Amino acid sequence: MVSDEQVKEWLCELIESEGESYGYVKLTWALRQKYRLVINKKKVYRLCKELDILRPQRRLKSRHPRHLARNVIIAKSDCLWEADIKYGYIAGENRFFFIMPILDVFDRSIVDYHIGLSCEARDAVRTLQSALCRRQLYDRSSQKPVIRTDNGPQFISHLFGEGCVTLGVKHERIPCRTPNKNAHIEAFNAILEDECLSRHEFRSYAEAYEAVSEFIKKYNTIRIHSSLKYRTPAEAYRLAWQNMLQIKEVRA
Repeated sequence: MVSDEQVKEWLCELIESEGESYGYVKLTWALRQKYRLVINKKKVYRLCKELDILRPQRRLKSRHPRHLARNVIIAKSDCLWEADIKYGYIAGENRFFFIMPILDVFDRSIVDYHIGLSCEARDAVRTLQSALCRRQLYDRSSQKPVIRTDNGPQFISHLFGEGCVTLGVKHERIPCRTPNKNAHIEAFNAILEDECLSRHEFRSYAEAYEAVSEFIKKYNTIRIHSSLKYRTPAEAYRLAWQNMLQIKEVRA
């Protein structure tokens, strides 16, 4: 048995001789290696605290602070877009593929989408950039939509955060376990699953890509929505832009 006072003395010697930059975890290992001491890091932490030799903890500052989704009233297109990741299965190749649609909450259009055997942060940035170009918003310095996502790895990455800053788009994320905050894109994903993915047994990635692309095209141009006064998303977007259709405000 070794007294606490002896351990404290050894800790001070380690700090003076070689461990000025050591935290309590490294000091624990140094005690084990140099003095053959059987001791755990909790005790070392307590003794360091008594000696007032604990190093201050680093405060990590996020380069892109998290903006939580808040309840808003959407009265026109290109105010709020929602994005999410959907998985599909290719039976013939025994692997999954990824779909990332970006949906305009007001007119329900799929502004743009990514389909691939992977979906990384760079793919999400590229899809967002393409969506801005499709709506002729890329070169605008203001009046760009907010992009709302969940907390998937693609969306919490620094690369996606930096991409949003570069594109001039505010990124907000829903709180954990609150998919209702992303209700419109979740509803689209349910439609995609029910009316497309569950009705096919894909033999190849090319077949899956063609089927999903065709479905999204029909969703935008053929499938009518009761919330859009029984218009298609593409038609609702065009008519609302021309002030020829009054769509009810959306609470999101």
